[in-house]
Amino acid sequence: MDVTTNVHVESARIQKQIEDHLGLEGSQLLFDFRPMEDRTRLDLITVNPRHHQSFLFHTVTGYDKVDALRKMLDYVRQARDQQSSFTIQWVARGERELNTSYFRATNMYDALDKLYYGRDINTITVFSVVLNPVS
Repeated sequence: MDVTTNVHVESARIQKQIEDHLGLEGSQLLFDFRPMEDRTRLDLITVNPRHHQSFLFHTVTGYDKVDALRKMLDYVRQARDQQSSFTIQWVARGERELNTSYFRATNMYDALDKLYYGRDINTITVFSVVLNPVS
């Protein structure tokens, strides 16, 4: 029983480190764990408090939840150095307001996959995808 408690405590500790590193509150991050054959997949999803839309931040797989969380923490700490920054301007179906969202991705298609994650492609109209200059 003590081992189970430690696993939960360790998971909570790593999730808090991820939140702190990203500068987001717990309500702005969703940790979506999915069992795979002999692994655990973790999709980290961000929720924008202004327009209330969710987007994929990153996906990792690990041996278990704690391993997946550790891999996600490593990614969060190194994403700026490993991936490009993209700005996407878009409008949700039935709305008029142009929204701007920022993504770290390996290429434009990866950034668009993160934008469309978990939704029908027809629910968002994309107006521009821009690769941001390296600073």
